[in-house]
Amino acid sequence: MTENSPEPRTDGQPPKAERGGMWGLFFGLAGLLLPPYGVILSLFGVVQGARARRVGRQRSVPAPMAVASMFVGGMGVVLSLSMGSVLVIHQEQVADYRNCSARAHTVSTQKECDQAWESSTGLPPQMVSG
Repeated sequence: MTENSPEPRTDGQPPKAERGGMWGLFFGLAGLLLPPYGVILSLFGVVQGARARRVGRQRSVPAPMAVASMFVGGMGVVLSLSMGSVLVIHQEQVADYRNCSARAHTVSTQKECDQAWESSTGLPPQMVSG
């Protein structure tokens, strides 16, 4: 993917900028939006950013967004792994919360489920309501 450049190459000139960092940023952001399953996308964002940076250095061209893609991908990995660990550590509470939420037909009963989750784990309900 690091070879994709929308700028035409004329007279054998190298591209003006390495575009692989943009792809890495895209995958890193997608990984942030899909936790805990986005760990693969986030890792791909980190790898793609590192490749874009390396290729940019070899060709002596800038690699915009390469560092940003590595940072966002790293944050996605951390977020995905932390949410995955919550799901593993609190398996019983997760099952109870999901069953309670499935039976909750009003806002007040959903709030009761949220309060039960918070009292048993100390974590916000957003960690499990994915």
